[in-house]
Amino acid sequence: MVYPVVGTGWEETGPSGYTYGAVLVRGGPSEVLEALRAVRFSGWVAPPDERGWLVAVAAAGAGTVAAGRRGVVGVGEWLGDRFPVLAVQVVDDRQLVLALWTDGEEQGRYVSDPSWGTDRDEGVLADPVGTDVAAGLAAACGRPDVADELADLLAEELDAESVIESERLVKVLDLLDLPRWLVNASALPRDVPLGPRSRELTRLGAGLAGPAGRVRGWAADLVRRRRPPPPVLADPPRTGSPDPWLF
Repeated sequence: MVYPVVGTGWEETGPSGYTYGAVLVRGGPSEVLEALRAVRFSGWVAPPDERGWLVAVAAAGAGTVAAGRRGVVGVGEWLGDRFPVLAVQVVDDRQLVLALWTDGEEQGRYVSDPSWGTDRDEGVLADPVGTDVAAGLAAACGRPDVADELADLLAEELDAESVIESERLVKVLDLLDLPRWLVNASALPRDVPLGPRSRELTRLGAGLAGPAGRVRGWAADLVRRRRPPPPVLADPPRTGSPDPWLF
């Protein structure tokens, strides 16, 4: 089993790690590529696996990677109008995001630690949000039998001093029979350990392949770096928020 290499060692608040993101799409490769080109996606597109999941890895795991200030979740929303889609994002190996679309509608959005990356004075709680997406995820992946186990895994409070979110993610991928090489996506543009060779991937820069895509992608990235995507949760739970069960 291979996990992203921890880049900066151990810190007082726990291990730091990689940031990466991807959308897993069930659809015809030509149709998915056409949709990614239309939204001017920047990243790498792998051929479908044996279960029909096509993986598009974002060029910037937590940044803007498509038109309209779309990050990984925004690209998932764009594709979710026409395909079953699972968006996956890991931030600093301290926050895991999962968002699912089926039948043209978003089925749920999970964030392991909504407080990660926010200021303490914002009062955002660290408790996971959206663990109830587990049943929909399991059903969408043809594994309804693992729904309860998946829910427990998503609700589990990790030891921040010794465990990274990539470890949780690889367990999620194994439960759902999804491509586990995704946890090594930060290796791109080099060959991905346990995954596809770089020559097997289609690289898009702002929707174009080849040399033109590299130039167009570079120019788009200059603008996108200054225009980050909106927060994954528009209204995260905060200290002092009313208990929703009271309403």
